[in-house]
Parts: sequence; structure tokens; C-alpha cells
Amino acid sequence: MDDVKAIPTPDRSDENFWATVLTPVDPAWNEPCDDDAFAMDEQVLAAARSLAERISTRAQAYRAAGKPFDAALMPAPDVQLAMLRSLYEAKRSVDRLAESAATVAGRGGSSYAQLGAAWGGIKRQSARLKWPHAVPKKPASESIPLHYAGGDAVIHHDPGADAWWYTATGADLSEDESEAVHGTPAEAIARATEFLLSHDRPGRRENGRHESEGHESEGHESEGHENGRHGSA
Repeated sequence: MDDVKAIPTPDRSDENFWATVLTPVDPAWNEPCDDDAFAMDEQVLAAARSLAERISTRAQAYRAAGKPFDAALMPAPDVQLAMLRSLYEAKRSVDRLAESAATVAGRGGSSYAQLGAAWGGIKRQSARLKWPHAVPKKPASESIPLHYAGGDAVIHHDPGADAWWYTATGADLSEDESEAVHGTPAEAIARATEFLLSHDRPGRRENGRHESEGHESEGHESEGHENGRHGSA
């Protein structure tokens, strides 16, 4: 608790906000406990099951017939195959998100040893093989490409101003170009990442939210839907 209290927490409006945010804290995380792992399982299960119910041909047949997809149907072998396919998509999502997180951390100054420690304690060499472009080897004066949240950015150095700037295109095709006012590449990366996160296909997220609400509505028609969630997966 004392370590947590020692970490500065500036507001966004504070003059030293970015300098503080871009200074790593150590340790960067606390080890997840069993309750954290179980909570993660539940959230992954909910997301995977939602997709499984959308792609399952049996579930589609029930919807076409105007009937709710009862939790009692989950043990059907074909539904579990749809669940397995959905979990594979969840794994692909994790891999994409991990690459983005490793790239932002690496471009912000983290080493491969630190990336490996965060990824379950793998060796530095294994982290370098997994994310070969996360930690740049280029001289500081060269441009740094960045892919995050479905968008792309390039971090540039202005020798005349001895400062860094970025150009970025978000996943929603919005574009931004900063002034050469960032004192370090890490600060420019942080600002570019902030822009990419704020332009991460809002329409797609909104559609996903409505689809999720629709499935929740279907689930309420069956009393056993939530109670059967863990046992049937």
C-alpha cells in the first residue's frame, strides 16, 4: 500500500502530467490473485459465448423460428464446436492486443526483459522473437512506425527544433498531425496512442453493444440462461 501511495497521480491539466505519465513505475503491476483469474474467465466466457451464439447454426435456426436460445442447448456437440471456434477468435484477439501493448511499451522505453516478464515470465529472447519490432533498434533520429487500436501512426524527429511530432490515421480514418513540440519520442508516442484510441471504430463498438443488448434480451426469456452459463461452457 505504501508503494501505491508513493506513485504520483497528476491530473491531465497539470503541467507535469506527461512527464509523470511517461516515467515508468516499478513494479508495473501486482500479480493477479485467484479471484482476478476467475473474474477474467467469466468475462472471456461471456464474450466467447456471445459470439458462439451468433455463429452457431443451431442458434440461428432457433432465432429464425422466433424462439430463444435456451442455455440447455449449450451441451449440443455442434454448439460446443461453435464455442471452440469462438474461443479461437478470442485467442487471436488476445494476440493482437498483446502485440499492440508490447509495441507501445517497447517504443516507450521498456526492454524485452520487461516485456517477457509481463508475458508470464518468458525469456528476453523469446519476447524478442514474439514481438520483433516492439523495441526499436533504430537511431533516435529515425522515424518510428506504430500500429495501435486498428490505426497507424509514425513518430518523427525534427532536428531543427530538436523535438518529436507524429502523423496518425485512426481506425475510423480520422487523421491528425501534431506540431514538433514533444521533448521525447515516448511523449509523442503517448499522444499518438491517445489519438488512435479515441478513433477506434466507434460505429463497430456501438454495433457490438446493441448486439450484446439483443442477446441479453433473448437470455431473459429463459430463466436458466445465466445459471447454466458456467456449467455448460
